[in-house]
Amino acid sequence: MSRKSSFIGAVLLISALAPKVAFAWWDEGHMQIAAFAYDRLSPEVREKADALIKLNPEYPRWIAGVPESLKAQYAFIKAATWADDIKGLVEGYTNNGDKATNPDAGRNAGYYDHYSHGYWHFKDIGFSTDGTPVEDADPINALTQITLLTQGLPKSSGLQDSVRSYDLVWLLHLVGDAHQPLHATARFSQAHKHGDQGGNLDDVMTSKGVKMKLHAYWDSMFGGYSTPYGAIFDGLTNGDTKLPEPDPVLAAEADPAKWFDESRKIAIDSVYAEPVKTGAAPYQLDRTYETNAMATSRTQAALAGARLANLITAALK
Repeated sequence: MSRKSSFIGAVLLISALAPKVAFAWWDEGHMQIAAFAYDRLSPEVREKADALIKLNPEYPRWIAGVPESLKAQYAFIKAATWADDIKGLVEGYTNNGDKATNPDAGRNAGYYDHYSHGYWHFKDIGFSTDGTPVEDADPINALTQITLLTQGLPKSSGLQDSVRSYDLVWLLHLVGDAHQPLHATARFSQAHKHGDQGGNLDDVMTSKGVKMKLHAYWDSMFGGYSTPYGAIFDGLTNGDTKLPEPDPVLAAEADPAKWFDESRKIAIDSVYAEPVKTGAAPYQLDRTYETNAMATSRTQAALAGARLANLITAALK
């Protein structure tokens, strides 16, 4: 199957699932962010991160058939997809009874915890376009968990290395989620009085005639295939697609609450721009919207990669 046909198949599959499951950037976007971060780590910090990644139960699968010299890098990059994989691709994890309001929803128990924690992937800081009341975000969300897992990652936390491994693998993913604008907000309106679930309840029509969820459209900016090699090539080496160098002042921002505030503003300004702002679903996207979506997504991914590298360095140095 060609990359193009694989991508179209992925678009249709994820679009169908989107109202139930929130995937940010899809695998390729998350892996490009991880590749960008790994490239910025010092050898000393990489060595410590690599040792933690090896403790993930999926590590043997991640390195199967990979040359020895590339195993550590590929595993680090592939680990960024694990938090999505446990929503259905990794045996033993479940959504059953797993809610943000459960007493153990925010626990940091390590791989012993077999809940998939779908609500860890977003913080819906809502906004309204027509005076519809805005509901609070879930009490346990991406921000609470980035904060908790970051505190657990340093050796000085006293947590077992297996728990610290769990923390690192989740952070590889959640920092990327924090920079996908639709993981930071939901639009409340008369059409969606309880919010649009970060764009998961409205359809768009792309300029190529593909119908998909608004959320899935923004997730699809980096494609639908999922190989570490592709992430390295596209994100770091290919002159046409490699991620831009982020603004150093923005990259140095270490407060994840500000990351979500930034993403929410980007969502309001760019995701919910015309024709989504005042049009009717399915929203017909034009070239201007799509060009801006790609540029915004690439800028956000690079920023996520830089901030992820800074977070890991601060925790493991």
